[in-house]
Amino acid sequence: MEAQAINQSTPISNTTEQDDNIQDLLSNFGILQNNMDVFFLIIIGMLIFLMQGGFALLEAGSVRSKNTTNILIKNILDLFIGGLAYWILGFPLAFGEGNFFIGYSGWMSIGLEPERLAFWFFQFVFAATTATIVSGSFAERCGYGAYLVYSAVLTGFMYPVVCHWCWADIG
Repeated sequence: MEAQAINQSTPISNTTEQDDNIQDLLSNFGILQNNMDVFFLIIIGMLIFLMQGGFALLEAGSVRSKNTTNILIKNILDLFIGGLAYWILGFPLAFGEGNFFIGYSGWMSIGLEPERLAFWFFQFVFAATTATIVSGSFAERCGYGAYLVYSAVLTGFMYPVVCHWCWADIG
């Protein structure tokens, strides 16, 4: 009887204070989740970026030794030319707001939230890797000028349009 009286007389801690603590924790979790997503995209993008080196070695091993430098330079140019093409034209076509066929907003990252830049990097390395995979079939068969046009068209237009069809919300 006495124990029941003690339990009834002791006040329970303030529930609004607990609710506030839980809300603070949940709001911080949202920030933490966003940071983890960005971290994940950058790390995985770096791993995909390293695939470029593997493809370069594969292609260098499949050509005559006099063309090894040519192949390695083309793989580097995939990154530079493909990066510019994807930044200027590809990402807006793939993930910009638009219609079911292509997107048409966000040219050259204008109006892009900082968190979306990690997503841009992740998608860019996929586009550049696509160009590098196909470049293995061009080994010793294509000049620099034609290869630069191919790389720019593939990463700036062809890959982004198909990517929009598959991955965009309204594609």
